[in-house]
Amino acid sequence: MSTDNLELLDKIQYPEDLRQLPVEQLPELCAELRQDIVKELSVNPGHLASSLGVVELTVAMHYVLNTPYDRIVWDVGHQAYGHKILTGRKDQFYTNRKLGGIRPFPSPKESEYDTFTCGHASNSISVALGMAVAAHKNNEPDRHVVAVIGDGAMSGGLAFEGLNNVSSSPNDLLIILNDNDMSIDRAVGGMEKYLLNLDTNATYNRLRDRASKWLHSKGYLNDDRRKGLIRLNNAIKSALAHQQNIFEGMNIRYFGPFDGNDVVELVRILNQLKDMRGPKLLHLHTVKGKGYKPAEEAATIWHAPGKFDPDTGERLTGDTSQQPLRYQDVFGRTLVELAKQNPKIVGVTPAMPTGCSLDIMMQEMPDRAFDVGIAEGHAVTFSAGMAKDGLLPFCNIYSAFAQRAYDNIVHDAAILNLPLVLCFDRAGLVGEDGATHHGVLDIAALRPVPNLTLCSPMDECELRRMMYTAQLPDKGTVVIRYPRGRGVRRDDWQCALEEIPVGKGRCIREGDDVAVLSYGPIGNDVEKAIEQLKAEGCTTSVAHYDMRFCKPLDEELLQSIAAKFKRIITIEDAQRTGGFGSAVLEWMSDNDKPVKVVRMGIPDRFIEHGTVPELHHIAGIDVEAIKAQISTPHHHNISPPHQHQNKRI
Repeated sequence: MSTDNLELLDKIQYPEDLRQLPVEQLPELCAELRQDIVKELSVNPGHLASSLGVVELTVAMHYVLNTPYDRIVWDVGHQAYGHKILTGRKDQFYTNRKLGGIRPFPSPKESEYDTFTCGHASNSISVALGMAVAAHKNNEPDRHVVAVIGDGAMSGGLAFEGLNNVSSSPNDLLIILNDNDMSIDRAVGGMEKYLLNLDTNATYNRLRDRASKWLHSKGYLNDDRRKGLIRLNNAIKSALAHQQNIFEGMNIRYFGPFDGNDVVELVRILNQLKDMRGPKLLHLHTVKGKGYKPAEEAATIWHAPGKFDPDTGERLTGDTSQQPLRYQDVFGRTLVELAKQNPKIVGVTPAMPTGCSLDIMMQEMPDRAFDVGIAEGHAVTFSAGMAKDGLLPFCNIYSAFAQRAYDNIVHDAAILNLPLVLCFDRAGLVGEDGATHHGVLDIAALRPVPNLTLCSPMDECELRRMMYTAQLPDKGTVVIRYPRGRGVRRDDWQCALEEIPVGKGRCIREGDDVAVLSYGPIGNDVEKAIEQLKAEGCTTSVAHYDMRFCKPLDEELLQSIAAKFKRIITIEDAQRTGGFGSAVLEWMSDNDKPVKVVRMGIPDRFIEHGTVPELHHIAGIDVEAIKAQISTPHHHNISPPHQHQNKRI
C-alpha cells in the first residue's frame, strides 16, 4: 500500500539510511512512520497501539546503535512494527500476518535485525543478558546489547529472574523499560504502581556520571571496586530521592524516568548510555497509541482494533448481531451465571480480561474476579491457593500462554487434585498471530499428568455444560479447551446447565463402514464433511462420535466402536504427536483391538501464520482433508500439504 507525504521514510530501507539524517529531522520521520503504521493497519489489521507508543524509541535505537551487529531484543513483539519498517521490510509490510507474508512478531528466521523470538512476554532480559555475556566471552566489547521490555511484561516472573542475575556476570547490558502503564488491558499490581511513582534525582545523576568518568580516567575504578561503590552510591541516591530504587537494589544502574516519546532527547540519552560499562536500566514513560487520538484515548480497544477508517477513527466491525457468540463470551456470561449460583466461584486471568471475557464478571462481581498481570504461573498457583482453602477458581489462560505455567499445573494443582478449573482459550490454530500463539501443544503436554480431567466442547452448549460439571463437588482439577472465534449456535447457545458424566462421549450419527472420533469444535467440520460426501453421492457409511473427554477416555464407548469398525479416524485441532488420537491408539493397542486407527491433527512442525481456514488446509485438518480421509480406499494417513510454509514474500 502506498502512502502520501512520506518524504523521509521513502528514502529509508535500512537503519544505515536512517543514520544519514540530521537529528533535527527525526521528529518528522517519527510522524511519517506513525502515519504509515496507522494507514497500513487500517486495512490489514494488527497490533496498533503498542507500536505507535514506541515509534520514537525505535527510531532512536536504530539511529544510535550499529544494528544488526548491536543487538536489540524486543519483548512482547507486537511493539515492533516500526522496527520492521525500518529494517528492510517497509515494502512488504502490507503482507504482515498474511499467509506467506512477513511474520506477526520479530523472528531471526525472517531478518538478521530480529535477534530472538518474542511472541510471548518477559523473556527479553534473560535473552539479552545471555547475549551480553556472550559478547564479553567472545571479546566483542564494542557490541551493544539492549533489551526493550514493556507493555506490562515486567510483571512476568522470568523478567525478575533475569534482573536478579544481571549483576552476577560481567556485562554491559542496557535494559529499556517502556513504561506505558499497560499490558493489553491496563497493567495491574504493585510493580506497575511502583513504576508510575518512581522518580530520581537528576542533579545526582549528573554528578555521578562526572565522578565515574574521572575515576575511570585515573584508573581508580576497576571491576573489583565497582559493585561496592554502586551499593554505596545507591544508598546515597536513595537518601537524596527519598525513595528506595528496586533496580539499583539489584546493582543495576537506574536512569529515569524520561519522556519516551521525545526522539531527540532519547538520542542524547542513548548516546550517553551505550558505552557505559556495567548493567543499566533506562526507564521511559510512553503513551500507548501515541500520535493517534482514538488509540491514545482507548488503548485497550486499539491494541488490536481490526479494520478502521484512519481519518475518522471509526472501527469497521460490521454487523455481528446475527452471528453466533464468540466462545470467550459464552465463557464470560456462563461464569457469571454459575457464580450467582455458587458463592465459592472466583475468576482469574493473567492480563487478558477483555481477551477472555472475564471483564464481564469484573463488572458484575468485581470482588470475585482477579487480573494478576502477565504472570501465568502465578495465576495457576494463586488459584491453587484459593482452591486449597475452599474457593473454586476458574482460571482462564490462552492455551499457548499456559505453556509457561506447566510446572504450576503439575506441582501446585494436579498433585493435590484441587478443585480448580483451567479454561484454555485460543486452543488450536489461532490464525494470524502464528507459531508463538497457536494453542496446539496442551493436549499432548497435559495428557500424561495424573489427576487431570481434559475435555473440549463441540459447541457452545457443551462448553456451558462442561463448565457446570467442573464446578460440581469432587471433580478435582479440570481443563477445558476451546478455540478463538465464534461458535456455531446463533440463538440457542444459552441451554440449561446440566451435568455431563465425566469421561463420557456421545454418538452424533450412526454408521457402518468407518468411525470418526472427534475431540472439540473440529467435530463441526466432521459433520460438514459427512454431509458434503452424502450430497456428492459417496456411499461410505460414516459414524461420528464426539468424544468430549481426552482424559479419561470413554472406554465403554471405545469398546463398542472397536467391536463394530475395522477402521477409525481420529481428528483434533492440536498436535498429532501424543494427542487425543494417540490416546485412542494406545487404548486400542493396550486392549488388543485389531483396528486401523488413522490420526488427523497438526503435523510435527510449527505452523506459521495465516487465516484459520488457510492453516487448517496446510495442516491437513480442513473439511476437504476430512472428506479425503473418509473416502480414501487406503488405510493410511494422507499427508497434509506443505505449501506456503517456507515461502516468504
